[in-house]
Amino acid sequence: MNNKTDRPQTGDGPTPSMMEDLRELWLRLPHKAVFLVGLLGWCLLFHWMGNATFGYVDTPSIFAWMINAYNAPLSEDGHGNLIPFVVLALLLWKRQELLAIPSPGLWWPAFLCLILGLGLHIVGYMAQQTRLSVLGLFVGFYGLIGFCWGKAWMRSIFFPYILLLFCIPVGSLAQPITFPLRQLVTFLAATIAKVGLQVDVVRDGTFLTNADRTFSYNVAAACSGIRSLMSLVPLTLAFGFIVYKAWWRRLTLLLLSVPLAVIGNTLRLVIAVWLGSRYGQEVGLKWETNLGFITFPIAIGGIMLADRWLKEPPEIVSKKEVAS
Repeated sequence: MNNKTDRPQTGDGPTPSMMEDLRELWLRLPHKAVFLVGLLGWCLLFHWMGNATFGYVDTPSIFAWMINAYNAPLSEDGHGNLIPFVVLALLLWKRQELLAIPSPGLWWPAFLCLILGLGLHIVGYMAQQTRLSVLGLFVGFYGLIGFCWGKAWMRSIFFPYILLLFCIPVGSLAQPITFPLRQLVTFLAATIAKVGLQVDVVRDGTFLTNADRTFSYNVAAACSGIRSLMSLVPLTLAFGFIVYKAWWRRLTLLLLSVPLAVIGNTLRLVIAVWLGSRYGQEVGLKWETNLGFITFPIAIGGIMLADRWLKEPPEIVSKKEVAS
């Protein structure tokens, strides 16, 4: 989208700073009072009547419920703390495109999206399915943005806004994914330990032990790769959105996040098994916990290698820069 603002651009004068862009964007936005009042009312609704499952988290606030889900012990949803900042960073990156959108009047069709969000929340609240209410929260807020600022805004922010879906806690709903991942990581770790390291390992489902039973590891759901996978997917999506124009390149990078998460967690488990076989169970468990960071360097390295293969030809990159 061509930038239609009258501010000086590179080559004609100093490039405006990010704060200047944001200030001008705020000044250009129409119906700010409607948006702020609507936002306040929407947030208060979900704060006072957002969560009906008091037996799990004793709070009516959906925001407190989400924070608890993200930060509970052994939670698989810790990535939810990060996603809003990723979305905000991508919106800041798109600020020039947002500045170029003309200021429309109220766009009434978006009000249907707001009603849909409210309907999802009502159903979720009555059925005590708080995840459905979280979805309603994001759908309604998206409708409020479109109602105040128009269809072009909704289209422009659709990605990265859709990344907020990763803020919906999955919890036990991820079991159909976590259990196969646990089995895969256990199988790979046992095979590598036996064949590559000559460690006597016996695999029983998702348990790893040795013949003497001097050490034993249970590959829990959090160790299967689902935690790192749920963080890697939105990050690779964001990276692919910024770097690539072709959707097949973005999709390829997204699909690579699965094996990268598995590789990182398998390596962590292999190291723990090797240390446990040589120095005892406590040492292995200690290092298995301390090596939790290893997944992301492996994933980032894999993404960088994939980028060398997926890199777009210069003419495509130039067209993308002109379009933005």
